[in-house]
Amino acid sequence: MEMTMCFPLLLLICSLSTAQLQTEADNEIIPHGKQTESQGREPTNASDRQQTCTQDINAVLREMSATLAEQRVEMRHLQRENEAQAAKLRELELQKTEVDKMKQQLKAQAAELSNMTARTDVTENQVEALKRDNEAQAAELTNTRAELTNTRAELTNMRAELSNTTARTDVTENQVEALKRDNEAQAAELTNTRAELTNTRAELTNMRAELSNTTARTDVTENQVEALKRDNEAQAAELTNTRAELTNTRAELTNMRAELSNTTARTDVTENQVEALKRDNEAQAAELSNMAARTDVTENQVEALKRDNEAQAAELTNTTARTDVTENQVEALKRDNEVKQVAFSTSLLASGSGTIGPFNTYTPLVFRYVVTNIGNAYNPNTGLFIAPVRGAYHFEIYIGAHGHASHPSSVVLVKNGEHIFIAYAHQPSHYGSSANGATLLLEVGDVVFLRLRGNSRVYDNENHHSTFSGNLLFTM
Repeated sequence: MEMTMCFPLLLLICSLSTAQLQTEADNEIIPHGKQTESQGREPTNASDRQQTCTQDINAVLREMSATLAEQRVEMRHLQRENEAQAAKLRELELQKTEVDKMKQQLKAQAAELSNMTARTDVTENQVEALKRDNEAQAAELTNTRAELTNTRAELTNMRAELSNTTARTDVTENQVEALKRDNEAQAAELTNTRAELTNTRAELTNMRAELSNTTARTDVTENQVEALKRDNEAQAAELTNTRAELTNTRAELTNMRAELSNTTARTDVTENQVEALKRDNEAQAAELSNMAARTDVTENQVEALKRDNEAQAAELTNTTARTDVTENQVEALKRDNEVKQVAFSTSLLASGSGTIGPFNTYTPLVFRYVVTNIGNAYNPNTGLFIAPVRGAYHFEIYIGAHGHASHPSSVVLVKNGEHIFIAYAHQPSHYGSSANGATLLLEVGDVVFLRLRGNSRVYDNENHHSTFSGNLLFTM
């Protein structure tokens, strides 16, 4: 712009110089007759021309100064427009960066959705496997119930058979009781027969005694003898009859003894049979008890299986619920960890060494060398830190520059366009540094960055003297 302004001035000066030379040439061509007259007026005209030329030059210079002032104003206006366009360009870069971040987040969400879909498929496969296990357990439970039904039917048959056996045992016991009563009656009858035999023997003894008396009395009288003989004969006939009766009684007694032996043998056999039946009954009762115990065990096992199945079903339901809750918690923890893990540490220059500034106005600083950027909240292309989550953040500033008499080293910590803290150092020589820090409560989307103050400088090299760092302390 200044070169453009100088060209009209040079042209104007050249024009004035040409006009002056032309005037001098014209003056030299004047006739000699008039030379004397011209010589008289030459000092006056020369002074007038000099004054006129000076006035013209001053006017031109004033016009050029006014034009230059207008052009300076226009240049300031253009600089402001350029700064505004640069700010808009930075905003567009921020928006582009945010769009890129959103794209990355969408890609991450798509990948996470794919993972969730895969986990859902795995969970559905597990549910199907558990369903198949439950169906197998249900089939096994059905078979167990069928076996239990068969066992109960066998138990019912055995109980009926046991009832029949008990009834037969009762009948046998009744028969044994009847035989015992018959034996007791026969024994009583035998006792009576023996008593009668004893009485008969006593009577026989008495009769023998009486016969002896009769024989003795036979010597006394024949009549009596004859009478005694007749009595003796009668008694002999009666004795014969008695002997025959005694023989018959003995035969009956023998028969009764044989019958009693047979009865005793049958009774022994019956008792053996009763004992065998009792043993069989006891064995059947023991087996029945064992079967009842096994049935109880089977029923207990069936009940236990039912309870286990119900517990497994409940546990499956709880496991499914806990799996859903755990997946939700894992997702929440992932999200929390993603947003809770925020920290960055940067240096001003990516490589080499140099001084930035001074500038006439505040200028945003872009710290391009990134040491750590956990959570990717800091953008090394724009120098902006954008809070991903609401919480308390701590920021630290370390700056420095070589000493200068007119230019200090100073930066400002800015939050959403608001100046928060300043780091300032000024010394005329040698290297000077300054530091500051702040803990800020940021909302989601709040922007924090550093601005270089007007007329200030900041220095950095491969040793990374000027740094900007921050981290999330805790969420709110």
